[in-house]
Amino acid sequence: MSTWRTLRAAVLAIGMAGAASAQPAYPARTITMVVPFAAGGTTDIVARLMADPMSRILGQTIVVENTTGAGGTVGAGRVAKAVPDGYTLLMGNLGTQAASVGLYPKLSYDPRTDFEPIMNSAGTPMLVVAKKDLPVADFREFVAYVKKNAATLNYGTGGVGSTSHLTCLFLESLLGVSPQHVPFRGSGPALNALLGGQVDYVCDQTVAIVPTVQAKEGKGLVVAVQNRLAVIPDVPTSAEQGLPAFQATGWNALFAPKGTPQAIVDRLNEAARAALRDETTRKRFLDLGAELPDEAGQSPAALGELVRTEIDKWVPVIRKAGVSAQ
Repeated sequence: MSTWRTLRAAVLAIGMAGAASAQPAYPARTITMVVPFAAGGTTDIVARLMADPMSRILGQTIVVENTTGAGGTVGAGRVAKAVPDGYTLLMGNLGTQAASVGLYPKLSYDPRTDFEPIMNSAGTPMLVVAKKDLPVADFREFVAYVKKNAATLNYGTGGVGSTSHLTCLFLESLLGVSPQHVPFRGSGPALNALLGGQVDYVCDQTVAIVPTVQAKEGKGLVVAVQNRLAVIPDVPTSAEQGLPAFQATGWNALFAPKGTPQAIVDRLNEAARAALRDETTRKRFLDLGAELPDEAGQSPAALGELVRTEIDKWVPVIRKAGVSAQ
């Protein structure tokens, strides 16, 4: 009897090993990278810059899919509920993975527990850019103009709770003004509205708006970081313009649904790290004013900690401002 049981166990073990070996190696098919904003904005640009080299490294196509709505939370919520098999990923950002906690009382996901962090792809200093015909020459004049004309001014953002919205909201709180907020389904459409003169200014991330400033299609007034940016050296810092407290940097990072196998998370992290080592990709990021994470900052654990600290930082700011979204 014992011999039969031993034989049966051996047969079962062989069968299980065969089934396991029959599973295709990851990735075996196309991967979808969800961008929760419209095409043309910062998160979309970062996703496409990462998707191309990652596709080559993984040996499978990564398709970027724009799923918009509710400040990016529709797309993020879709990924949170996706099958955790590594074939549906999210390129999230400060808005979807941190500010959303303070803005949406009925948020369908928890950024801290419903995702597997993969890697922070790029930090993005924030700029204030005005339409060409706004009658101001620099940020100091802009501040005075906004304080005097706030009731008739408006600004465009990528939606309620987006990084662009948070930055403009932060600026409002520092200046004590309340211009009209015009939310779009991404910073790309907001930028188009700026170029068309439908909004007076935007607070946007370098990756999306540096080309506009370089082409002088909008007035680059200030960068909300401590040092000037090499790609737009003529745009002064907030400290140089008399508002040193105005410091803001966005970020865009890759996530998978909670429960995605660790081996797949590790494979994706390896591919993302390799993408940032690609000279062409690095140059494209740096030419757009992005700040790339160092080796320590490229780990899944570092991204998980970033999400937690950013929630702790921004949720009180949002609640103090009394801003909420449904």
